[in-house]
Amino acid sequence: IPTQEGWLYLAVIIDLYSRKVVGWSMDSTMKKNLVINALNMALNNRQVSRGLIFHSDRGSQYASIEFQELLIENGFKSSMSRKGNCWDNAVSESFFGTLKTELIHHNNYITRAQARRDIFEYIEVFYNRFRMHSTLNYKSPEKYENERKATKLSV
Repeated sequence: IPTQEGWLYLAVIIDLYSRKVVGWSMDSTMKKNLVINALNMALNNRQVSRGLIFHSDRGSQYASIEFQELLIENGFKSSMSRKGNCWDNAVSESFFGTLKTELIHHNNYITRAQARRDIFEYIEVFYNRFRMHSTLNYKSPEKYENERKATKLSV
């Protein structure tokens, strides 16, 4: 995300079931801690089972020893996109396209702090709770998950 202070990098962890952003991290550098912090947030926000498949692109951050060890410690299987194939990571690509269209391209950020505030609000307030997704029968990720939980409890 461009700012007048320089780039702000964003990593997101998206639950494919509900399209909810369950972990995210922002930093002025695109190093391994960016994705490690996003994964740690996701782990704090979700109870997940061993054997979960974690899919990413082939970025060096995701291939780092520390990140791969974190996946192994949690019993996750690592999956990476084929080289140069954005379709393998379509859900994340779609999220970033939507973020840019709905937020980033409408703003000229002076500071990274301004961009961080807007992105936090976009993800936590708008995207997860209100933004409708055609894949979810035009429901928000939060509403979709809550309806599924209620259905499971009533069965």
